[in-house]
Amino acid sequence: DSARNGFSFKGIKDYLECYRSGKLTPSQVAKNIIAMLEDCDKSTPPLRAIVQWDQEQIMLMAEASTTRYRNKCTLSCLDGIPVCLKEEFKVVPYHHRVGTVYLGTQPETEDATVAKKLREAGAIIIGVSNMHELGTGTTGCNPNRYHKIPRNPYNPNHFTGGSSSGSAAAVAAGLCPVAIGTDGGGSVRIPASFCGVVGLKGTFGRISCHGSLPLSYSTVSVGPICTSVADAAIVYSILAEPDVLYPYGLKQPKATLSDMCAPDLKGLKLGVDWTFFKACDAEVLSVCEKAVKHLQSLGASVVEVSLPEMEEAQVAHVICILSEMRDFLQPDFNKHFHEMNLETRASLALASQFTALDYITANRQRSRSMRFLQEIFSTVNCILTPAVPCTAPRIHESDLLTGSSDMSFTVRSMRFMQLGNFTGIPGLVVPIGYSTAGLPISFQVMAKWWDEAVLLRIGLKLEQFRDQTKKPSIYYDILA
Repeated sequence: DSARNGFSFKGIKDYLECYRSGKLTPSQVAKNIIAMLEDCDKSTPPLRAIVQWDQEQIMLMAEASTTRYRNKCTLSCLDGIPVCLKEEFKVVPYHHRVGTVYLGTQPETEDATVAKKLREAGAIIIGVSNMHELGTGTTGCNPNRYHKIPRNPYNPNHFTGGSSSGSAAAVAAGLCPVAIGTDGGGSVRIPASFCGVVGLKGTFGRISCHGSLPLSYSTVSVGPICTSVADAAIVYSILAEPDVLYPYGLKQPKATLSDMCAPDLKGLKLGVDWTFFKACDAEVLSVCEKAVKHLQSLGASVVEVSLPEMEEAQVAHVICILSEMRDFLQPDFNKHFHEMNLETRASLALASQFTALDYITANRQRSRSMRFLQEIFSTVNCILTPAVPCTAPRIHESDLLTGSSDMSFTVRSMRFMQLGNFTGIPGLVVPIGYSTAGLPISFQVMAKWWDEAVLLRIGLKLEQFRDQTKKPSIYYDILA
């Protein structure tokens, strides 16, 4: 519990206090959300965070939760908590469009595993959130007729980041304290960073991907985007477990939150490769270096490490993710080429140039990178980096019509993200400050496979570093 002066986002705890004290019911909250969803569709420019929602569905879940609070038989800490899921997941009764205009022609009849688990926990699913078309970019720019470009709540003239663009925008704008995204190249962590909220990419296989479009089966992890580290821990503890329908996570050790609330960081060794760490904008570097000192002041020791073959790992990650996406989307590329955004066409066309030999070599690099990490994690608990080397880029007029394709930005924005996707280790991003232009700056912590608990422990302490939280320029206070 971090009491703050000035603005603070409303989190799970605030909702639960309202429900338990009787100040508000989930049904009243749902009515507020519906009014806000109508408002942000009409605003100029429209927020475009939630792209499909249904008043009747929202009220049904809220009324069931209200009854459970009345009868004192709630299902979990998420009972009555508004959540949204990225359009990459199947959510009844919405269209599973995955950011396109041609997929999901019929409403879904079956939930993805994460949607099912959130329903079982009593959460109110307020709709599905916008995303970069087929997850092929890191800006969130999606100019097609069903989606349009989601706006960054801190500055609507800037991108949210992608590909879980609407999920981060919905949380930062106060529409819901919890959103679920997928992360194959930073797709949870980049938008969370650009929108000034917390993003957790679980270990590969930790949270079931069943019911999401299997765009890249070896790089994608699922994770929550929340207003605080504590909330991310709650959602993680509910979603992280084996799923018989998702074989990659069947052999995982039990998820724990051990030592998460330890009073300090004594005994923890934090690894930093300073050459790698410093490859970011000066403003980002200055705040991130101070955050490292803050963690040291809490008793952690900082150990210089060397992350070998990072350039090779980054190229290999691109080969793996794009080859797998191209393989899965081959029929779409042939049949729906003219319905895809220009940027998606370009990315998939580039992917078709990779050979089987490239893919095999890239996977050999993966084995090498995982071995290097095993050695590094035998000496340190975590690896620290900035989250993204820059702040959210500006939206140009032309982006609204034809989209945006800037390969150098895509590559740069993924710089600190790819290691986690390529090797499957978990990563957490936490907002730690703002640029002079008022855009959020975030910090990333990565740990060894299945050790999300240590990330959450360090994340709680990182939250104390930021001296103030600035209110986003687009913000809806659902509990007001």
